[in-house]
Amino acid sequence: MPDEIHLEWSFEPADLFEERAELQIGGCTFVIDAGTVICRAPFEGDPAPAGVLWGFCNALHQRVNAVLLAAQTLEHKAYTLSGAKNTVRLSPDGGRHFFVLAEGLRLKTSLSSLDVQQADGAGNVILNTRRDRIGKRIALAQSAGEHITDPAANSILRSYAAAVRDPGNELIHLYEIRDALADRLGGEHEACTALGISNTKWRRLGTLASVEPLQEGRHRGQHLGVLRAATPEELTEARSIARMMIEAYLRYLTRANTSGNSWA
Repeated sequence: MPDEIHLEWSFEPADLFEERAELQIGGCTFVIDAGTVICRAPFEGDPAPAGVLWGFCNALHQRVNAVLLAAQTLEHKAYTLSGAKNTVRLSPDGGRHFFVLAEGLRLKTSLSSLDVQQADGAGNVILNTRRDRIGKRIALAQSAGEHITDPAANSILRSYAAAVRDPGNELIHLYEIRDALADRLGGEHEACTALGISNTKWRRLGTLASVEPLQEGRHRGQHLGVLRAATPEELTEARSIARMMIEAYLRYLTRANTSGNSWA
């Protein structure tokens, strides 16, 4: 039997996941509850060589970070993530070996949301925004954790995180998502086709980020003296399109893996 690694992280805000969630990613179990992530992961091989165990645990840390990055894209709510703690390697003979890892990534900010629940005349719930939001977050987190080793998936999730951290350049970071997908999939037309994204939505993000004279945009030097702050509606629209692109690319990777086709 292989050893089992137990790792624990804490994150803020603790309500980034509103309910307890259990994800199965890469043969490992991640339990998320009230600002804590606990991972149980099988570990085979000799942990003695320098860096072997650290590299294994660092890969798990990246999975956890991917799960939170995915939640962030849905909430536009940034987070802080601790380094792994309470780290234990359990041997089949019952031995417990404690070890220490370096601190992980840290981010910050916040946002809130309002929920709606609606029932029909018989009392059956026909609309529950909280339930739907939680379900979508878990599904996206699962997908992000599975595909975080894909360079483009990693890049676009981190670009969205940068948009949250750096609101003064938000549209620049959101545009990076469009750019990365066009580069990854062989061009804008190819990306729209592969991801099922309309040319209208694709161009709209480009207009907001590159054409409109917005302080958060890409070509501010071309609009000296006439820049204005993006409206809340414009920022909401840009985030929605960027989020749609991220979700579409993760679905694309899942389909490719399921069918066994090469997408490299």
